Amino acid sequence: MDAWLLNVVLALLALTGLGLLLSRDWRWRLGCLGAAYLLTFLLVSQSWPLELAAVKLVGGWMATAVLGLTRLNLPERPADPPDFPRSPFFLGLAAGLVIVIVSGSAPALAAWSRQFDAGIVWGGLFLIGMGLLQVGLSGSIFGNGLGLLTLLAGFEILYAEVETSILVAGLLALLTLGVALASAYLMQAPTLEPRE
Repeated sequence: MDAWLLNVVLALLALTGLGLLLSRDWRWRLGCLGAAYLLTFLLVSQSWPLELAAVKLVGGWMATAVLGLTRLNLPERPADPPDFPRSPFFLGLAAGLVIVIVSGSAPALAAWSRQFDAGIVWGGLFLIGMGLLQVGLSGSIFGNGLGLLTLLAGFEILYAEVETSILVAGLLALLTLGVALASAYLMQAPTLEPRE
């Protein structure tokens, strides 16, 4: 991938990460997650064959579909409890802090390992940081599930540079689907009627 195309992919990845964090509408958040998986596929395809990298894309979009269909069948309610910080200014500052930390640590990790490309490392670490922010600042199961999936997508970008095994790709796709299914179950659990 050319350097300018990699920069475009990383800029779009930053926009989707910010959209995941700042958006309040669950539909936009799922759209950003789907776009993040597409960009993850583009970054992973630098080190894996397209057929193997497509496993990440299909697994991520299936997880997004599971969360979307579950959320669609739930009654509308506030996304997060009011005691969690939802100010766009605060979330923007937190995201800016993640960008600063990742921009400082990505070149150092790439130089230390001599195996990673600095742009790929930046994308993976950025998604990990945004996922941690979402998990830490969300009070809903839906937000925590999105955060875990974002964190896992960032880990997959980094791990793809190290390992090219078909088994590992399948297991990571199963882990992604497992997180989505567990989140979907926990989102529906309060609406299920108790059995006698």
